[in-house]
Amino acid sequence: MAKSNKKQVLGRGLSALLQDPTNDINSVNDKNADQVIGNVIDLELDRIEVNPFQPRTQFNDEALKQLASSIKELGIIQPITVRKMDYNQYQLVSGERRYRAAKLIGLTAVPAFVRLANDQESLEMALVENIQRQDLDPIEVALSYQRLIDEINVTQEVLSERVGKKRSTITNYLRLLKLDPIIQTGMRDGFLSMGHGRTLLAVEDRASQLEIYERIIKGDLSVRKTEAIIKALKSGVATKIAPHKPVFIQEAIEDFGTYFESKVTISYKDDGKGVIHIPFDSQQDFSRMKKLLKREE
Repeated sequence: MAKSNKKQVLGRGLSALLQDPTNDINSVNDKNADQVIGNVIDLELDRIEVNPFQPRTQFNDEALKQLASSIKELGIIQPITVRKMDYNQYQLVSGERRYRAAKLIGLTAVPAFVRLANDQESLEMALVENIQRQDLDPIEVALSYQRLIDEINVTQEVLSERVGKKRSTITNYLRLLKLDPIIQTGMRDGFLSMGHGRTLLAVEDRASQLEIYERIIKGDLSVRKTEAIIKALKSGVATKIAPHKPVFIQEAIEDFGTYFESKVTISYKDDGKGVIHIPFDSQQDFSRMKKLLKREE
């Protein structure tokens, strides 16, 4: 416990250095900069602004509440990272989820690493750290890579070194941005995977992309089935996708089949209507099923 208190006192002491109007630390050459940079300080939340370069734009409310509950119980284990702006003002580089969760439970200050960086360096730090540490969806990752290439002016080779990913991996993410925006939104909302997206890239026509996308959603198709559809499409062979049957229909098929001792099939539509098909082999077989039905009366 003594170690924890010492760390908190140290954090408040460093915070005081940054609040000294006679020595506003803005660069590594300023007085006492070496005591601040690389250390953890206690930073007031109202001194921090959200980073406009943050690639994550959607935050799950339930996940934030769970994180807030954890912070309330255990505290913030990993400090956020900020960069120095104007006097006693800071901007988030990484840790926005922790920042938002801390505000949810009414904290007034959080532990933070302070960095001194220009806008370009801040953008690169924000994007790289979020790509590596956050559970971004495939489109968010792709957009982050594209922003690094466009705004930091780096090649895919250099980017692969900075983020620790193979160039082929980066290329695969960037190619997702060629998909129709509706499909990209579907990926961001979790309706289809990156594997589905990569498969759809084989279809150049946007209208065909969207048609197959709808079939993936309605039929709950796997990546392998999607690949088969696209292969058939390219070869000129029409394919039919059976509508996805609810669990109660799938269970009823088995129950009916066992009861009637026949291969029962059930067609089901999205509006809830359907047809039960019970085949029979002969008049005798038909009479047997009829007796089964009358037995239930």
